[in-house]
Amino acid sequence: MQDKRYLQQLSLQYPTANDAAMEIINLSSILNLPKGTEHFITDIHGEYESFLHILKNGSGSIRKKIDEEFKNSLSAKEKKSLATLIYYPEQKLSLVEATEEELDDWYKTTIYRLVRVNRRIASKYSRSKVRRALPKDYAYVIEELLNEKEEVQDKEAYYNGIISAIIATNRAKPFVIAFCNVIQRLAVDRIHILGDIFDRGPGAHVIMDTLLTYDNVDFQWGNHDIVWMGAAAGQMACIATVIRNSVRYGNLDILEDGYGINLLPLATFALETYQDDDCEVFRIRGGNHGYDTSEKALNMKLHKAISIIQFKLEGQLVQKYPWFQADDRRVLEKINYEEGTIEIDGTVYPLLDKNFPTVDPRDPYALSEAEQNVMERLVGAFENCDRLQQHMLLLLNKGSMYKVFNNNLLYHGCVLLDENGEFEKVEIFGKTYSGKALYDVLESYVRKAYFEVNEEERERGRDIMWFIWASRNSPLFGKERMTTFERYFVEDSAVHKEKKNPYYRFLNDEQVMNRILKEFDLSEDSHIVNGHVPVLQISGESPVKCNGKVLVIDGGFSKAYQAKTGIAGYTLIYNSYGMMLVAHEPFSSMEDAIEKETDIHSDRIMVKMAPRRMLVGDSDTGRELKERIGELMQLLAAYRSGQIIEK
Repeated sequence: MQDKRYLQQLSLQYPTANDAAMEIINLSSILNLPKGTEHFITDIHGEYESFLHILKNGSGSIRKKIDEEFKNSLSAKEKKSLATLIYYPEQKLSLVEATEEELDDWYKTTIYRLVRVNRRIASKYSRSKVRRALPKDYAYVIEELLNEKEEVQDKEAYYNGIISAIIATNRAKPFVIAFCNVIQRLAVDRIHILGDIFDRGPGAHVIMDTLLTYDNVDFQWGNHDIVWMGAAAGQMACIATVIRNSVRYGNLDILEDGYGINLLPLATFALETYQDDDCEVFRIRGGNHGYDTSEKALNMKLHKAISIIQFKLEGQLVQKYPWFQADDRRVLEKINYEEGTIEIDGTVYPLLDKNFPTVDPRDPYALSEAEQNVMERLVGAFENCDRLQQHMLLLLNKGSMYKVFNNNLLYHGCVLLDENGEFEKVEIFGKTYSGKALYDVLESYVRKAYFEVNEEERERGRDIMWFIWASRNSPLFGKERMTTFERYFVEDSAVHKEKKNPYYRFLNDEQVMNRILKEFDLSEDSHIVNGHVPVLQISGESPVKCNGKVLVIDGGFSKAYQAKTGIAGYTLIYNSYGMMLVAHEPFSSMEDAIEKETDIHSDRIMVKMAPRRMLVGDSDTGRELKERIGELMQLLAAYRSGQIIEK
């Protein structure tokens, strides 16, 4: 029973018994609507064109609704054209207006078709929810078209009149664009991004700009997101890592054009310091850079310059925090600079590059004066970039290390396990944590990096983000070591290997997976959904683990992985009928999607069929609504007993 003070506060929102009763009726009706569709996407890695296309088509959900609605009444070509219009209304309408002779008739037919698609998609939502999704300028008109008017005898004439007025007032194009955007938004009720929006691909900033416009989105941070969050907070090792990753994949545009980060001081330093060095081992990988010879040479020098700075800054962090247990990253002190070799795990290897003009062998992790100046200017650039800070604030406000939602446990990497499948114990600032508690304490320090007033704690928060990015004791990394230095400087591929945490060996062990679910207060019939490690479908590997209890949905969104995975990413759809895994083939281009009406071919795999169609009342949202109904019932009783007076 709620106390009287709480009910009095509630009465301010519902000042009469009738108000409370009507809200109880409204909420009760919502409980019996079909559960909304959830869309799970992971490891996007800056591939904005394919991501935006999958977002627009709801992993094929919209085309499925078109097929259901029109069955045999439209040809395959007409269905494809309608789908393309819904995905890319502005671009497609420009092509139509340039080629269509009977434009008014085309608009009339198309608007009718859009109404039918929207009615089918909106049927699972309450009218109030659909109303909130409508654009302000066209909300009334769209609502009139979507809702049947029982009192109107000649419905065809009524709707014809509305559509004719839209066309006659020259508002058909903006109206259709608005209508298509409503369909896109209603196709999916909630979007879960399971980490790694950043690095490798060219458009993470475009992805973040798009997601800023979505209300029902949440993020489970990936280690690549965390290193960008650390960079935005001014952590030098994270800044160096972000720049190195960007230049390595030929992707400096995201820094210079996307976020306006001035790299000229770094480029000038690199050109002066490594002018006689061909920097051959720092060749640029991938990317649509199209560099000429001089640009390529400069970027290779820049690549080497920031890499050496990164190795120095990492060494400083490991010295500062011995409990990071990352002595293997103190690589610069293991080099014999006279002989050009390095000792790794007791074996001596020749170095592929022996030129270290800024490294003092007596103090290898000290930045030179010039390097220190470059990094200080970069810290200012990252900290003062408004667009970057806005994107990081979105990750903080709508993101977390993990999420429990609708009986599913979502995280990017893994729950750290030891060789026996027990929770690995990890030291964080003098205290030991494991399982859920480790996730929680790491998240608390990430937030301290941005919001803590105490400067010492804030610094710890900044530094812990490098730990989360690359430490063997980070659940978002989940490997024994990150062999960045070895991949550049040592030819023997044996030292390039990054051994995965035992978690990945136990993915099909039901007892261990059930223990993880219990750790996060979930039952054994729940699911774990995570990404981080690409599933090699081309080698016969399945994303469905442990008889469907675990779903690893990283299938290679990043083009850098697609040759290994054999596909272009998995997504997961969880709707009122159950859970479906969607495997996507590579996306050609946005231009092809518009002009040739190509779609991403996707294969659907039913993971779990619901025994009956799930309702809102079966979801976490339904649980919250039931709690609210209970509170309102108590308020209603208080009104009727005179305990609280109606306003």
